Amino acid sequence: MNKPPLSIGKIRGLSSTCNQEGIFTILALDHRQSFLKMINPGHVESVDYNTVVDVKSQVVRLLGSHSSAVLLDPIYGAAQAISNGACPGSLGLIVAVEESGYTGSEIARESSLLTGWSVAKAKRMGADAVKLLIYYHPDTGELAESQEGFVSEIVDDCSRADIPLFLEAVSYSHVPGVSKTSPEFARGLPDLISEIARRLGALHPEVLKLEFPVNPKVNADIAYWRRACERVTESASCPWAVLSGGVEFEVFTQQVEAACKAGASGYIAGRAVWQEAISLLYGLREAWLVDAGARRLKLLNEIASLHAAPWQSYYPDLPDSVKEDWYLNYPV
Repeated sequence: MNKPPLSIGKIRGLSSTCNQEGIFTILALDHRQSFLKMINPGHVESVDYNTVVDVKSQVVRLLGSHSSAVLLDPIYGAAQAISNGACPGSLGLIVAVEESGYTGSEIARESSLLTGWSVAKAKRMGADAVKLLIYYHPDTGELAESQEGFVSEIVDDCSRADIPLFLEAVSYSHVPGVSKTSPEFARGLPDLISEIARRLGALHPEVLKLEFPVNPKVNADIAYWRRACERVTESASCPWAVLSGGVEFEVFTQQVEAACKAGASGYIAGRAVWQEAISLLYGLREAWLVDAGARRLKLLNEIASLHAAPWQSYYPDLPDSVKEDWYLNYPV
């Protein structure tokens, strides 16, 4: 299926979220309920709004300069980091639009838009791109079709707002009694992530944010990892970036290298970079982020810049995308 040409607003948005080589080196900090648990494990009820805003802003302020963009939520992060200066204009900004968590059962998950929020609002507040997370399994019949319909609605919203969409797909087990961490689920993971890339890429998001297609605790063969990532690249009809999914940093560096060597356009990293710092007191957290956090991002950036495929390589017709008098037909 031919993908539509990139509009000028989407080109600008993608250019604002990558580094000078066209690689995504993105810091993810759009976590919500899970973030509260990290701040004060066991006492989530004692974590107030201002504390969450302060911690997120501190992480963005200290690590943002090592990233091409930052991914934030609208509840605690995006507007707050803009207003307090943690996210300067030189740092790309991606804003999440989905409701946290899912409705339905554990084996039949459905995603939704955050109440009171929209793609249009994200565009108006200055976002360079939006991110939509959906829980998705292609073998769930009508539910999978419903999730795809939801994605198509957001794709249309992004077209109207002329802003790029980073589509994140989180897989799950749809078989009762089979855990996502089980060897049984792991055996089918390469096929699953490849099929997710094919099905959701056909809906025309600008970037896919995907799980690593191998469970490293079940299969540690780097050559196998590389082949699995190559299949994802072959299946996706748009650039893809690998997400960290909370794995240990050392594992994630290997995953980023394997994915980028296989055609990924970079990484979007959250907990693998900063999770140890969140429960620390302010001064200790600052020291950890300035030292360990910065070193982690610098290493990931070196790996991605050396091996990743620029996102522009997926859109070879960019130089011809703007015609004479283009502004006359640009939608209002």
